[in-house]
Amino acid sequence: MAQETAPKVLVIFGTRPEAIKLFPVVQALSATDGLEPIVCVTAQHRAILDQVLEIGQITPDFDLDIMQPDQTLDALTSRLLLKIGAVMDEVKPDRVLVQGDTATAMVGALAAYYRKIPVGHVEAGLRSYNIYHPWPEEVNRKIIGTIADLHFAPTQTSAEALMREAVPKEQVHITGNTVIDALHWVTQRIADNPGLARGLDELKQRFAGKRIIGVTSHRRENFGGGLENIAKAIADLATRDDTALIFPVHPNPNVRAVMDQELKGLSNVAMIEPLDYPHFVHLLELADIMLTDSGGVQEEAPALGKPVLVMRETTERPEGVAAGTAKLVGTDRKAIVGASTALLDDPAAYAAMAQAHNPFGDGHSSARIAKLLFDQHS
Repeated sequence: MAQETAPKVLVIFGTRPEAIKLFPVVQALSATDGLEPIVCVTAQHRAILDQVLEIGQITPDFDLDIMQPDQTLDALTSRLLLKIGAVMDEVKPDRVLVQGDTATAMVGALAAYYRKIPVGHVEAGLRSYNIYHPWPEEVNRKIIGTIADLHFAPTQTSAEALMREAVPKEQVHITGNTVIDALHWVTQRIADNPGLARGLDELKQRFAGKRIIGVTSHRRENFGGGLENIAKAIADLATRDDTALIFPVHPNPNVRAVMDQELKGLSNVAMIEPLDYPHFVHLLELADIMLTDSGGVQEEAPALGKPVLVMRETTERPEGVAAGTAKLVGTDRKAIVGASTALLDDPAAYAAMAQAHNPFGDGHSSARIAKLLFDQHS
C-alpha cells in the first residue's frame, strides 16, 4: 500500500565532487511525484561547493557549514556525526542518500545506521583494494557499502565487486555514473549561454596555438613527496614551446605551497583559482590531455574524448584503464613526463586513447536512480 505522505529522501553531501554528481539526482527526485527530496549540505568544502549549488540550481534545506581551516579527519568526523545526526532527528527521513567516498558520505551512512534509516549509495562498489590508496576514501566506501541496502553501481565492474563482498544481488543496480548526466547538462547550458564559461577567454588567447594540458591534483595520499614529483613533472613539461598547462589549484595549503614553490613564474603554466563547474567543463573541452589524481576527471574527460593520465598508484576506476581512456602513471616524475610526451608526439597513441569507448554512462543515470527509489518506497 502506498504511503499517504511522500517518503522523505534526505540527500547529504559536502564537497564539490559530491555536489556535481548529486545535483542531477536531486533534480530527478524533485521531478518524481511521490518522493520528497530534502537536501543537507555539510560544506566540507565551502566555496567550491557553493559554485556547484548555484549552477545546479539547488537550494539546501540544511547547511551545516562544517568547514574549518586545515581540519583533521577525526575532528571533521566527530563534528559531522553530531550535526548530521541532529538533522536526521529533526527530519525523520524515510531514506538517506549519499554519494561516493567522502567523510560526509561515510558519516551520513553511519548516522543513518544508528537510527535504522535505510541508506542508498550513489556510485557504489568502487574498490582499489588498498586501504591507503586512495586514503581515506577506500575505507569510507567499504563502510558505506556495509551499511547501504541500495547500491547504485556505475558499471558492471563495480556491481561485481559488491557481489564478491556478499552484497545481495537484488540490492545492486547498475545505473551508470551521474557525473555524465551533470556533464551533458552543463555542456548544453554552455552551448546555450557561452557567457557561463567566458572566464577562460584570456588564457585561450595567451596560449593560442599551443597544446593544452589540464591539471588537477589534491589527493591526501600524494601530500609531500608525491605532490613534489607532480610539480616537477609539470615544470619539465613546461619547457616545451608547443605546450601550455592550465592548473586550477586546490585551496588546500598543502597543495598550494608545493605548487607555488615549483611552478610560480613559469610563463606557460597558468596556476589559477579553482574553477566553477561550467568553466571546468570548458577546460576539459580545451585540453588535449588531462593530468589528474582526481576520481571524477577519470570519468568526465573520456566523455569528451580527452585522454587521462592518472597520477596515482592505484585507481578504483579500472574500467577507464581497461577501455583505454585512462592510464595509470603514478607520481613518478619521469613516468608522468614520458606518458605525456608520448601523447603529445605520437598521433596514433593519442588517437587510441581519445577514441576509446567511455565506459561510465549515457547521461540517464539520475533518472534510473529516482525510479529505483520510487519503486522501493511506493
